[in-house]
Amino acid sequence: MALALCDIPEDLQLRILSFLSPTEICSFACTSKRFASLCREDRKIWHVVCDRRWGKKTQIQKWGNGRIAYKLLYRTLKRLENLIGFWRLCGRANPADSSPPLVFFEWGSSFVLGSRVLAINDDTYRVRKTPFLVLGISPEGRTESFLDLDGNHRSGVSVDLSDLERSSLVPVDVNFMGNGHIMVEENPCFFREEQKKGSSSGDDDESEDVVSEMYTQLANRTSPGGERRRKRKKEKERQARIKWEPEHFIKVSDFSPTLAKPLQGLWKGFCEGRNMELYLVKYDEVGGVICKKVEDLSLSRQTSPVFWTPNHAFIRSPFSVEEEMILDSRIRIVPLHGEVHEQVISGMLYMNSSYDPGEGRVWLYENGTFGFGFLRDQFITDLKRVALEDGCLADVLDA
Repeated sequence: MALALCDIPEDLQLRILSFLSPTEICSFACTSKRFASLCREDRKIWHVVCDRRWGKKTQIQKWGNGRIAYKLLYRTLKRLENLIGFWRLCGRANPADSSPPLVFFEWGSSFVLGSRVLAINDDTYRVRKTPFLVLGISPEGRTESFLDLDGNHRSGVSVDLSDLERSSLVPVDVNFMGNGHIMVEENPCFFREEQKKGSSSGDDDESEDVVSEMYTQLANRTSPGGERRRKRKKEKERQARIKWEPEHFIKVSDFSPTLAKPLQGLWKGFCEGRNMELYLVKYDEVGGVICKKVEDLSLSRQTSPVFWTPNHAFIRSPFSVEEEMILDSRIRIVPLHGEVHEQVISGMLYMNSSYDPGEGRVWLYENGTFGFGFLRDQFITDLKRVALEDGCLADVLDA
């Protein structure tokens, strides 16, 4: 005998509702006043929904010091979830030193942490990861974001957003401009709002500021050139306060190779000067492949790719005698203290570069990695993936 939902005990009703999607829960709440009240059970429905989706990735009970509604937490985490992964700095003329070419976002205990991913020169394939951007929720339910210009806060230490030394951070707004584009700009009003909350004589100070501003505007308007001087003064004051210019970041959606696109993704390898570089390889819509240094992608001016090819179809072994000679005569560029392993070649591509002569080869290895080299020299640059392990960045230099 089938039972109507209203005949089932309320605990079971709440359990059933927790398996629905948020859209379905909201639609169900519109059917009656009783069910609308039932769907407002924050802890028994929305806590379960949040825990099922993000409980293994972050400690949801710590967000907002545990003082915010889980329905609000769901909306916030769903928006922040899009950040998880790699992002690259969008090209501009003169990016600041504090603007990282590559950022990796991951879940923290009660925040989302964005870290700079930097190539280091210690003769290993390890990368350095330093904190760059922290996003969390205040106990009042506001999304708060702080920029760490110096990367002083240890990313390996689990801390709450409220415990960070905010005086050493820059409050920013992270604006989502679609699913794959964000703009990070300074929020100059953050500390002003915090000071107003803690000030007991805020009303008196505010009235004095209004009178002072009225007098200044009157004096400027009644004197020759006063408006221009006022604008110049405001601009100088604004420039003196700015610690961070707005920057745009683009999501690196295809950061790992696939069977159909074995070269795509983020890679790292040593160039001829024995410095490690980060590379991004992409497939275009017409079947071509292009490789660029990640650092070059952060510049607005046109930069030459490392290599490109109009055809991504690999030539499979056995290769011609001439191609075997080209391969056998080459020196692999690997870390000084690393072992040179003989790679089994599974395919080869003809490629080009902007240098003269620019012809070269890409060799695909059976282990899923690849190397490239140019006919103008005798080297092979073997690349290794910028990989993740359980959602965390692999091969990271210990701080």
